[in-house]
Amino acid sequence: MSNTPMAASPLTRAVLEIDEYASGLGWDQPARLFALVDTARLRAHEPVLAAQLGLQDESGTTGLTPIEQDEIPTGKALDEFLGTIAWPDAVAGCALTVERLMLPPSAEAQVPQGMSEAKLAKWVASHPERQEVRMTVAVLRDGTRESAVRLREKDTPTEVLTGPDLVPGLAEALKATFED
Repeated sequence: MSNTPMAASPLTRAVLEIDEYASGLGWDQPARLFALVDTARLRAHEPVLAAQLGLQDESGTTGLTPIEQDEIPTGKALDEFLGTIAWPDAVAGCALTVERLMLPPSAEAQVPQGMSEAKLAKWVASHPERQEVRMTVAVLRDGTRESAVRLREKDTPTEVLTGPDLVPGLAEALKATFED
């Protein structure tokens, strides 16, 4: 968490920590899923894992620890995959980081109607105003959410946009992983 602001909420710090981690891996990466666990609870109930994660010396800190999960299958649509997830009670929340192409709001009026998803993706990929973005979205069991969005063309920690409602559809899909 070297560049995360300490005044931020634990969820914001976790999102920025994941964004920083993903940034260190470079671009053109697959989506990554993380469980978010209460750091104090992790130290108390899983001291060996906490030690492996370098958390044994942080007894005074509270917050959330992101734990990367197994690789997301590439042959399945992301929303279908998220529909198969069930978290154990020890998981306080979850986060996902994913790269996408997006268009600015000014280009939305140009989107052709009635295109298949594949043709629309191709159209967006060839649009001159497209932006490559990395989105990191996290939700807690109680519905609290946070997001970080990083543009590839402005790939610095000071240019990361954060807020709870930046990627509402993905936040809702993640929240659904906690529903019975």
